[in-house]
Amino acid sequence: MTTTDPGPRAATRAMADGRRADSERRRQRVLAALGNAVRDGDQISVSSIARAAGVDRTFLYRHRELLDQVHAADIQPPAATAAGPAVTRASLQADLLAAQQRCVRMAARTQHLETRLSELLGEHAWRESGLGAPDDIDHLKQQIVALEQHVVDLRLQLEERDQDLAAARATNRELMTRINTGNPNR
Repeated sequence: MTTTDPGPRAATRAMADGRRADSERRRQRVLAALGNAVRDGDQISVSSIARAAGVDRTFLYRHRELLDQVHAADIQPPAATAAGPAVTRASLQADLLAAQQRCVRMAARTQHLETRLSELLGEHAWRESGLGAPDDIDHLKQQIVALEQHVVDLRLQLEERDQDLAAARATNRELMTRINTGNPNR
């Protein structure tokens, strides 16, 4: 029996060869993308190189030698250009820290403004719905509360003066009694 089927081993070998060739093409694309990034002074990271090469990041993690080359290129300072001084890793980190702090401040400011806007919209909706008292009634109620507090304060002052007057009268009576008992001839 003669068959034209090359057999499972030949098919497996062809698939493995195709896989190796595909892996080598992707490897070459990664090396080219890394070389371009170094030459152009672009940002070098696993994600940026994988994106530029058109491969998945896991490809770089599976090929340790490529990953090491990406990390080594990331650590090296970029070459100085004629346009200006070289950007160092420390200066980039300082810029990043400043940008992060600015983002934190902006986020806090945004949250404050959102809270304030929410409060103002809530008050406006409350007034427009008719559920809240009109502004003039609120003002009158506040004035009533203030006047009631003033009346309470005046009553307390009156009670204190009544007590002072009662004490003065008692002292006066006592003095008059002493005077009258001390001089019987009068």
